[in-house]
Amino acid sequence: MKKLLVLGVSALALTTSCVSNLSEDYNTNPKSSTSALASGLISNAERTLVRTVNSSSVNLNPLRFYVQYWAATDYPNESQYDLITRAIPTGYWNALYRDCLRDLREAKNSIPTDITVPDASKANALAIEEILEIYTWATLVETFGDIPYSEALDFSNSQPKYERQATIYADLAARLDAAIGKLDATKPTGLGTNDLLFTPASTTDANLLAATAGWIKFANALKLRMALVTADVDAAKSKTMAEATVGKLPTSNADAVDLAFTGTFPNTNPLYEDLVRSGRTDFVGASTFINPLKGVAGPATGVPVTGVTDPRLNDYFSAATSANVTAGTYAGGVVGTGNSKTTLSQPGAKLRAQTLPGVLISYAQVELMQAEAIERGFAMGGTAASHYDAGVTASILEWGGTTAEANTYLAAPNVAYATAPGTYKQKIGYQLWVALYNQPTESWTQWRRLDYPQLPLASNAIYPVIPRRFLYPTVEQNLNGANYAEAAAALGSTGDNVATKLFWDKF
Repeated sequence: MKKLLVLGVSALALTTSCVSNLSEDYNTNPKSSTSALASGLISNAERTLVRTVNSSSVNLNPLRFYVQYWAATDYPNESQYDLITRAIPTGYWNALYRDCLRDLREAKNSIPTDITVPDASKANALAIEEILEIYTWATLVETFGDIPYSEALDFSNSQPKYERQATIYADLAARLDAAIGKLDATKPTGLGTNDLLFTPASTTDANLLAATAGWIKFANALKLRMALVTADVDAAKSKTMAEATVGKLPTSNADAVDLAFTGTFPNTNPLYEDLVRSGRTDFVGASTFINPLKGVAGPATGVPVTGVTDPRLNDYFSAATSANVTAGTYAGGVVGTGNSKTTLSQPGAKLRAQTLPGVLISYAQVELMQAEAIERGFAMGGTAASHYDAGVTASILEWGGTTAEANTYLAAPNVAYATAPGTYKQKIGYQLWVALYNQPTESWTQWRRLDYPQLPLASNAIYPVIPRRFLYPTVEQNLNGANYAEAAAALGSTGDNVATKLFWDKF
């Protein structure tokens, strides 16, 4: 877990120079640092990464529309899959390449000589930088497909080649194994309180080592996640990767990989900025999502009609406020059209909190992934049902519910693992969809991977399918044209199109 957000300095803003005259010599503090601290660069990258994958800004991250958690009110373009008008791919690409990976690479270069990172902890600090890079690279691959990789992040090369997505992903898996092998549980991270994901509660040895333990669990959760992303491509490798994580994964909500924002802008949760600070009402819940939470049939096909209200409903959404709506009514809008701001349910109070954590991997997700791994024949310990129950319960508790509420919900015949309708992909896919409500990027990946729930096309959609990938940024087409064209052709007959499935999206 984490405590406090400390904004680092972007690597792109850093410069060094030689003193050119005596006056400058006398006016230079010999004790001041001539480069940014590695821990500051890492904290800035963590902040950027978490904000990017969890943002609700229609200029950056429209994925709550794609997985149909939310619908728009006044401006439905982005919910109709318009990626171009607001240059969404460019914003997402720049945030992860320029603002996250660039800072991480600068941190990697700084750690060996950074005197604030103890020598005994330098290996751990380098491993942590690597884990964050791997998570970010994996997100880029899962969003775009083929991307610049080995030639990227080089200021001297403005036209890096694109590499095949499957090759990159395999290399990331190998890099992750190496990073895990370098993490030493007996040593602190070396990042101290500048680590925003696992900020030690104090500088006691026990708390410093607890932060290292958190990173070990994060790395293994990421390994399990990547194993399942590629499970339909290489089942044998996926099995080996997943089974290697047994006994090394998060075991409670306290182990969630998240970043707690502060109550002071600009370090507040990005949802607060869009839902409260903006003074706007741009989003309401989608009927596709709210109806299943109410236990009734909705537009999505194959979603279980549970017959019971999901205890997360009143945490995920607020009841409609219009005077002509029955008190306590929860109702969703239509994705792809404009919707009422008063007769429909808006995102709930918890999402509006300035300090709501931004999540990279939740404990509920880890448990549901283990349930799936067992169904695929992987030896994870326990049963699919026990991990399914643990995942659903963890999600309900994460949002303020009780164990009693979770037990009642799980006892419903259409929720209980033994009797819920459908295949394991349908049962687990539905519960992942519900649990990942505040992890839109992750939810989109899991939805594409499991193909469940079967969501309807948005009204007035400009494409015939819900996007399976982002288009490449226009700037890449203009400034890196030859490599862009080669990458687009390598994607297959559909090329640089939102309908093109990525290498791991087999069904």
